[in-house]
Amino acid sequence: MPLDPVAYQPYADPDDFIREVTDLIWVDRSISFIRDNYEPDSIVHGAYGTSTTRDEVIEGTLMRISATPDRTGQAEDVIWEARGDDAFLSSHLVLSGHLQTSEYSRTIANCLYRRGRMVEEWVVRDTLAGALVLRSDLDELARAQAFRGYTGTWTEPAPADPIAVGDSGPRPDEYRPEVERVVEMIETVWNDRDLQKVERFFHRDLVLLTVGNRLVIRPEGYRRALLGFLESFPSGRFQVRDIQTNYDVRYAGLRVAVTWKFVGDYNGVANYGPLTGRPVDVLGISQFTFHQGALVKEVRLWDDIALRAQIAGMRGDEPVVLGNIY
Repeated sequence: MPLDPVAYQPYADPDDFIREVTDLIWVDRSISFIRDNYEPDSIVHGAYGTSTTRDEVIEGTLMRISATPDRTGQAEDVIWEARGDDAFLSSHLVLSGHLQTSEYSRTIANCLYRRGRMVEEWVVRDTLAGALVLRSDLDELARAQAFRGYTGTWTEPAPADPIAVGDSGPRPDEYRPEVERVVEMIETVWNDRDLQKVERFFHRDLVLLTVGNRLVIRPEGYRRALLGFLESFPSGRFQVRDIQTNYDVRYAGLRVAVTWKFVGDYNGVANYGPLTGRPVDVLGISQFTFHQGALVKEVRLWDDIALRAQIAGMRGDEPVVLGNIY
């Protein structure tokens, strides 16, 4: 079923819609446009919890722009997929940085638009990248933040068959072999810990871009990056919450975006300070690129400072007051 233009008017298509709306708010600083763009009861799941009103979005946007006035951003990828005939779900990879320096970071925002209005969003930022450039005390940054917790769909059980129906609703059955391959990889490599099978799914010359602006290559690098995260949460599991696909030669062909939730007890290696033995709840998004049937690239993001804040809150660490930190 073709997508009705009402889903993305007045722009040419959902890709153009997402690029232009994001620039209008974040580059041109038209914060007031959020009132036209978001429903009053729009829901945003971020690294620190869920907000449920448009006013919270406006306030948060203003504070972030004020904290980073010299930064600008541009689209690195837009993976969009129809949700019925009047809506779409987009996965927008944004590369942002200072124009006069080489310091940059990435954000992925997955946005559900219905008839041209935002209804629900899932967003992750690589705040670790900026903190490392500034050589900030990561634990101090974490203690300056408050993890509010999640509500709504993010607290519900994972979809039974996310290939058919994800958190954003029923999805079209497109590129099923590639989607099944990504889901199988997550279950086999990420959850079952069969790291030897990375080569089954990925090309030998794979590239992984992940938090802290880390660039990882080759299957062995991929294995070590995954172990580096899992060693702190050895019993943790990844839930596939949503999927979208898109083929566009401008972005190197076929890409598959996956919204995932990681839940695991912090009882392994103490990479985030003293252990708590309690579960973390991590919102993450990955964008995968295919070439000739094999996975060749993944961009995997979560907010590592927010994860530290979640753990610090569980420990009851003494909060600190800082100025603008991002």
